[in-house]
Amino acid sequence: MVELPKPPTPTLSAIYAAFEARQGDGFRDHLGASLIGKSCARALWYDFRWVTPTRHTGRILRLFETGQLEEARLVRDLRATGATVLEVDPETGRQFRVEAHGGHFGGSLDGVVVGLIEAPKTWHVVEFKTHSAKSFATLVAKGVVVAKPQHAAQMQIYMQLLGLTRALYVAVCKDTDALHIERIEVDHEMAARLLEKAGRIIFAEHPPERISQDPAWFECRFCDHHAVCHGGGAAAVTCRSCLHSTPVEGGWRCARHGHMPNSSDQRIACSKHLFIPDLVPGEVVDAGDDIVMYRMRDGSAWTNDAREEEVAAC
Repeated sequence: MVELPKPPTPTLSAIYAAFEARQGDGFRDHLGASLIGKSCARALWYDFRWVTPTRHTGRILRLFETGQLEEARLVRDLRATGATVLEVDPETGRQFRVEAHGGHFGGSLDGVVVGLIEAPKTWHVVEFKTHSAKSFATLVAKGVVVAKPQHAAQMQIYMQLLGLTRALYVAVCKDTDALHIERIEVDHEMAARLLEKAGRIIFAEHPPERISQDPAWFECRFCDHHAVCHGGGAAAVTCRSCLHSTPVEGGWRCARHGHMPNSSDQRIACSKHLFIPDLVPGEVVDAGDDIVMYRMRDGSAWTNDAREEEVAAC
């Protein structure tokens, strides 16, 4: 008898591989409202500048899909109470979306709701989230503002930019199927601070300070950008990591070529790409047309030379 393979089986591996193949390149065109509550501004700058692509395992991607599938059920639950839930904007037929800072910042809402038993006449932003048992217990004990500040920040942005005054946070525990629902009020001062933070990050020429200089700090240790930020790793070669590129109203402007590359072109970059010096683990010692020379941290010399057909690798 042929011995059956031990888990993970080829079928399981293929399922996860299919999820990974569909996840895209790991770059988001805009700085998302769902991320603006992140504590490290430098990590957000790296996100926006496409320094490191975000990659997930197939299992995690499937978990994300589970959260998305749960939304339809939660909408049905709210409607069963007599509430009216709009998942798409009637004027566009697409998800409600908010934008700021020339389109470089924004996000898409799960929906809006009116007719809640607690406040039947007030329109609310509605945000659906799934939680592990541990996370859910903390949420119930402390509330979303304390337990999940990123989620709270996301809702504040949505309320502010939509002109609404309330948000409904609907959370489900993935382990027990228990629900937690709470309403939060708009905090205009907090929303203004978050919008200012977003603008500061988007239009910054240099990365903000690290949240910690210690690479073992827990927030740094699990950050997608750890290798670049603390370990001298190489940044991705895209228009956004190039010193010629600047975010402007409605897109990005390339000073080298005098045009505005679209999203696809930004991902490819061109042969004249030169890294933003802050992304190179060294000190600039000389520069000229299409060339920047560095003294690296280890004492070696490296030249970022765009005079050739191919981009030099960091």
